[in-house]
Amino acid sequence: MAIMSDVYNVAAMSNDPIRDWILSEGKATEITRISSIGGGCINLANRYDTDAGSFFVKTNRSIGPSMFEGEALGLSAMYETRSIRVPRPLKVGALPTGGSYIIMEFIEFGVSRGSQSVLGRKLAEMHKAGKSEKGFGFDVDNTIGSTPQINTWASDWIEFYAEHRLGYQLKLARDQYGDSTIYERGQRLIKNMGPLFENVVIEPCLLHGDLWSGNISSDKNGDPVILDPACYYGHNEAEFGMSWCAGFGGHFTILR
Repeated sequence: MAIMSDVYNVAAMSNDPIRDWILSEGKATEITRISSIGGGCINLANRYDTDAGSFFVKTNRSIGPSMFEGEALGLSAMYETRSIRVPRPLKVGALPTGGSYIIMEFIEFGVSRGSQSVLGRKLAEMHKAGKSEKGFGFDVDNTIGSTPQINTWASDWIEFYAEHRLGYQLKLARDQYGDSTIYERGQRLIKNMGPLFENVVIEPCLLHGDLWSGNISSDKNGDPVILDPACYYGHNEAEFGMSWCAGFGGHFTILR
C-alpha cells in the first residue's frame, strides 16, 4: 500500500499532474510508493517509486512555477557540462490547487559528503566547461532560497556584482529591516571594489551560486553531487561566497 504524504493524498485522482506525467512521459505503469523525504523550510520533497524507477519531486503550495523553472534551467546547464553530478530535471508545472512542482532524477545519496578534493576538481571542470558569450548573468532571474536573485546580463563583473548581488541584498536589508547603517557601509564597499579586481582577467563561467553544506552531497559511489542551485555566469571564485556555511576544509580547492 502506497505511503502518501499529506500534500499528495490526491495522488489517486486524475487531476494530479505529477502522477499523470510519471505514468505517461515518465514511462511508468504503476506508482508503488510515495514517501516523504523532507525538503527543508521552503519546499516539500517526496520520493516516487515506480516500476520504471524512482523520481524525486519537490512541491511548493504558495509559489508559482517560475521558481522551479529557474532551478530546472540551472540544473540543465550544469548537467550539460558533463562534469559534476546533478539531478537531471524532467518536468516543471503548476499544481491545480495552487503552487508548483518539479520532477527530477532521483539520486541515491551515500553516507557522507564525499571527498572535498574531488568536489573542488569537479567544480573546476564545470567552471571550465560552462561558458557564456553573453557576459555575466543568466537567461532568467531565479531564487537563492526563496529570495529573488536578479540575473540581468552585464558585460562587466564589477558592475554585475555591485548592482545585482551586493547592491540588491543591501536594498533588501534597508527596505525590509530599516537597516540604513549596513546599506551605507555596503555602498562604500561597492564604490571601492574596483581596485580589488585590478589586473584580474575574469571570464564568466557557470556557477552553482548557492554552495552551502545542505546543497552538497555524494552518490552511493562516493562521487560528489550538488543540488538546489541558484545558477548564473560569474567569477569562478564567487563560489566561495557561501563557504562560511559549506564546511570547506584544506583539501577543497577550486579553479584559479
